[in-house]
Amino acid sequence: MSTPLSAQQALRCANTIRLLAADAVEKANSGHPGLPMGSADMAVALWGGVLKFNPADTAWANRDRFILSAGHGSMLIYSLLHMFGFDLSMEELKNFRQWGSKTPGHPEFGHTPGVEVTTGPLGQGVANGVGMALAAKMAAERFNTPDFSPITHRVFAIVGDGDLQEGISYEAAALAGHLKLGNLVYLYDSNSITIEGKTNLAWSEDVAKRFEAAGWHIQKVDGHDHDQVTAALQNGIAETAKPSLIIATTHIAYGAPNKQDSSGAHGSPLGKDEIEATRANLSWSEKPFTVPSDVAEQCAKRVAELKSEYDAWQQGFAAWRVANPDKAALWDAMWQKQVPENLAEELLASVAGKDGATRSLSGAVLQKAAALLPALAGGSADLSPSNNSDIKGGGSVQADAFGGRNLHFGIREHAMGAVCNAMALYGCFIPYGATFLVFSDYCRPAVRLSALMQQQVVYIFTHDSYAVGEDGPTHQPIEHTASLRLIPGLQVIRPADADETALAWYAAIKYHNGPTALILTRQKLPLLPKPAGFDKSLPLMGGYVLADVANPAVVLMASGSEVSLAMDAAKLLADKGIAARVVSMPDVGTFTAQSAEYRASVLPKGVKRVAIEAGRGESFGKLLGEEGLFIGWEQFGASAPAEILAEQFGLTPAKVADKVAGFLK
Repeated sequence: MSTPLSAQQALRCANTIRLLAADAVEKANSGHPGLPMGSADMAVALWGGVLKFNPADTAWANRDRFILSAGHGSMLIYSLLHMFGFDLSMEELKNFRQWGSKTPGHPEFGHTPGVEVTTGPLGQGVANGVGMALAAKMAAERFNTPDFSPITHRVFAIVGDGDLQEGISYEAAALAGHLKLGNLVYLYDSNSITIEGKTNLAWSEDVAKRFEAAGWHIQKVDGHDHDQVTAALQNGIAETAKPSLIIATTHIAYGAPNKQDSSGAHGSPLGKDEIEATRANLSWSEKPFTVPSDVAEQCAKRVAELKSEYDAWQQGFAAWRVANPDKAALWDAMWQKQVPENLAEELLASVAGKDGATRSLSGAVLQKAAALLPALAGGSADLSPSNNSDIKGGGSVQADAFGGRNLHFGIREHAMGAVCNAMALYGCFIPYGATFLVFSDYCRPAVRLSALMQQQVVYIFTHDSYAVGEDGPTHQPIEHTASLRLIPGLQVIRPADADETALAWYAAIKYHNGPTALILTRQKLPLLPKPAGFDKSLPLMGGYVLADVANPAVVLMASGSEVSLAMDAAKLLADKGIAARVVSMPDVGTFTAQSAEYRASVLPKGVKRVAIEAGRGESFGKLLGEEGLFIGWEQFGASAPAEILAEQFGLTPAKVADKVAGFLK
């Protein structure tokens, strides 16, 4: 067992963090010194006596996960990482918030060793912790055996007032309580200060009662009392039937004689005079950017003790692999995200020759994908019958059944996205989350973070156009597909038939460095006719020639449900003596990333271009150029049967053909 720090040793470590944070923010003339100074005591209690980690192996599967949800206080985690031996030098702390440093303004996953998740948008880290704890429960159910348990770790986080004011925190907390995630322990830095001043300007709820009602274990401590915080952490660990919230009353900018407990310490440097006054107040004689030798020694001792626990786990894990070859093979398949070589063929075969709504076709492809990929797991925001997002026979994940693969997020789209991000970050799952496309707005901040962190999350967005019909404009997405395409790194695919749907899933599974949004129809679509010798892998290029003619006068490009519309319009144009090439464009972003030669082979220069999509047309601007024509619908929808709306919106074959003919005159 590791020997925790004494109260006096902990205070020395905490004061080191306080001054490192103040010095770094001062040097950068930018940042948030208040939270690191106020949270330092409880952070040291966690890192110095509870948290299990190995700075030499930041990918160790059984490490405890630590999340600084209040990411604006990033110098807290940077100081901890430096002091406890991670690859983060003092020079990096001195370069806080500067170009090229490993210490950006908010912690970024993949950028700084030891940072588990990108935080900063408040509340996201709260939900990420829930996702990681859920993933750990699911992994433990799959891998732990009576002789050895590879997964025994916990998830810890420091959250702030701002985190708990954001609505996503309640979505996530309610889910965590329902699932009884007893491997989750949060330290709530309750300092009652935000940017505008005291929190009572806009907040008077009883946080303890809120979380208690959600099924959490609640404790209250003085956040500056090492022994109280340590005892609370141990109590939180001992409570295995509920997630734990430790409400730690703290003082923002603790130790700063003139700025403690003030909003002035929230997002601005203390100033040189105040830092000197803080040094005097804390009896701190060290120079700026100094870790005293006794502090460094205590932190190194803690790391050495943890190393023995790490080594024991490695020995146990090696023996477990030999004794449990089936589980070891599953471990490798999930953690390495192994994919069969013939995956594309298998997925195409699962819907070969079928027509139907792409949401239904996606559901069929999902069954085959799940059979081939044990890492695949996910669910819907209470819409699985409509999204076709259940894995049949996969079992529901519940508090007493973490071996399932179907997650039930409830009507919590925002938390769903953040939980999926965390499951991807955890390492052994390919998560997916589903809802209607119009409600992508409810989870868009998490989708953006999926892309920012380059995490493999699959978003299933169904009911993708005005063809929702009678539900009306509140449920009819217009701008959503175009706006999702604006997110850097988000692969947005709107398939037009069974083959394209199968390959959309294939692309999502093969895309390890970012998320994918599958944009799917409610209405039934035909299986598109393919020319003889058609290369079925062409949709993976993002856009391809579906129907060609000699010497085309115009190229009709479309995505999703409008591809069959373009095909029908092309036939009518032929009757008018107008030769039209039809291009299916399931993924605009992937197509625009192809070589100039390939793009020209699909969209030849000198031939007029028309794009057709049931929504806003900004996505096609570069492909159309100044001379092109967009045919879509750029206003809000209306409540009526889909076929009536198509007529009213001018999205029938005859009306499209007339518009194209008029455009060519």
